[in-house]
Amino acid sequence: MNVATPRAGLRDLLRSLARTLPLADRWKVGIYVALSLGSAFAGALAAVLLVPLVQPDARLPFDGRWFHASMSVGWRIAAFTAVTLSFALLRWQAACLGARLTGRYGMRLRRQVHARLIAAEIGPLAGVSSAEIANVFTHNVEIIVQAFSALQQLLVAGITAAVSLSLAFWVSPLLLLVAPPLAVLALLASRFYGREQVEVARRYVADITRLFWHSEDFPRRLRHVRSFGREHTERDSFGEVSEDLSRGYARQLELIASGRLMLELLAVGGIALLFVVAQRWHGIDQGALIAVCLLLGRLLPYLVSTRQSMQQMRSAAPAFALWRRYMNLAASDTPPASTALPAIPASGIHLRRIHVTPPVPGIELVDLVMRPGELVLIQGDSGIGKSSLVDVLAGMARPAIFDVRVDGHAIHYDAYRAYVSHGAYVSQSVRPWQATVRECLRWAAASATDGQLREVLREVGLDKPLDTTLHDVSSRLSGGELQRLLLAQVILREPAVAVLDEATGALDAASELAVLSAMKRRLSRSLLIVVSHREGVSVLADRCVTVGPTFRSIVPSRAGA
Repeated sequence: MNVATPRAGLRDLLRSLARTLPLADRWKVGIYVALSLGSAFAGALAAVLLVPLVQPDARLPFDGRWFHASMSVGWRIAAFTAVTLSFALLRWQAACLGARLTGRYGMRLRRQVHARLIAAEIGPLAGVSSAEIANVFTHNVEIIVQAFSALQQLLVAGITAAVSLSLAFWVSPLLLLVAPPLAVLALLASRFYGREQVEVARRYVADITRLFWHSEDFPRRLRHVRSFGREHTERDSFGEVSEDLSRGYARQLELIASGRLMLELLAVGGIALLFVVAQRWHGIDQGALIAVCLLLGRLLPYLVSTRQSMQQMRSAAPAFALWRRYMNLAASDTPPASTALPAIPASGIHLRRIHVTPPVPGIELVDLVMRPGELVLIQGDSGIGKSSLVDVLAGMARPAIFDVRVDGHAIHYDAYRAYVSHGAYVSQSVRPWQATVRECLRWAAASATDGQLREVLREVGLDKPLDTTLHDVSSRLSGGELQRLLLAQVILREPAVAVLDEATGALDAASELAVLSAMKRRLSRSLLIVVSHREGVSVLADRCVTVGPTFRSIVPSRAGA
């Protein structure tokens, strides 16, 4: 979004907000507009009905039809009270409906971007920080929701201004001659700081992301910082981000205050000019003057809210650009799940040639057979492309070249994914997000009984009650225990292919062999693909694949060969 063109950016934001509003809610926006229109009309009418109460001899344009001059003061008070009460009730109904629309809008934005991330291709997400994603889900969406709420306020302000000015023109067209030049000046004033507002908002969104990054995985980060004796550097770095945020937030408020001051000065000048015109122009009725002043006075609070709403919408432009960037992620072309998935034959899957990129220039796997019940060990230096390879083997990323046979027949990659779609993938850095051990295991197998859950915990060597909480300080599991818990999920899943990408790194060598032996025994019909740096795992492997540093080539071989 171009900072140098705030008008185009604001128009783009308005169109984007409109597109993200579903059809089911657009008619509710229509109701919101109708309620706001009724509220504006009732408020303007109440201001006019106040004139004969203040000046009993004043005549109004609708005297003789709706409001007789001979009406008693009691009836006039009753009419004013009824109209004012209607104004309050209509405004309350509009506010409640607006609040529900705003809440639903924020919920929908989060669900849409989360669904897009769930469906996105694995490759583009490899270089994305979790801090930025957390920012998109939380503060970033809040900024957009504030813009949606500001748009509602602008609708109310616009409707109120249109009704009040129309009624003021009806009361005294001559007095309203001051409105056009003041409106032009107000428009110029509202745009005076627009370009700077967009730039400040863009920096603010970036600084919030930096703050999330500083807060990411804080306990582990703190141990690292303390061990190096770099607490002061960390404090300075965090303080710099906080200071940037403070300056950005203060500048946003200053811009709002400056714009509000300019609008208020224009309002004061307009009212003063109104009285000058009334004094110089003979024949202006005092009642009409009071009515016009009351009607224009109703717009003073909306001048402030309008300026603030415009600033909020400009501030949301960078946040919406970040949200839209994630919404534009290419969706994975994984075929829809089928109820009848093909079983991997006993002869296995023959991978004749697979070429994977990234990394550049790529890695190539040739002549590997994977059979149910066998363990394939993948080894190699860090950063050489093992994870990219196992993404392909797990059916999550399409390779550049794919030459695979099943029972002697060539299959396409989509057919391969059908074979391995009932899978289980556990990587080194994943931590359970469920509340208890039972919830974590039931997430993998919803119908499993408590007895089955305890049995699988014994298989992986985890002696913990099912009600153990995973995030409580008093019962928090260690890194190795968390890995055992995730491996228990794999056993319960009984997948067609299980991929363990450094998923046993927190275990000691003996425990790693014991757990992998148990998994190989329990998953006798699964392809078990294990990525590990430990040479000792090769004693369990039926196939060993070594990712070499030269040309990033892969050479499969028999275990122990």
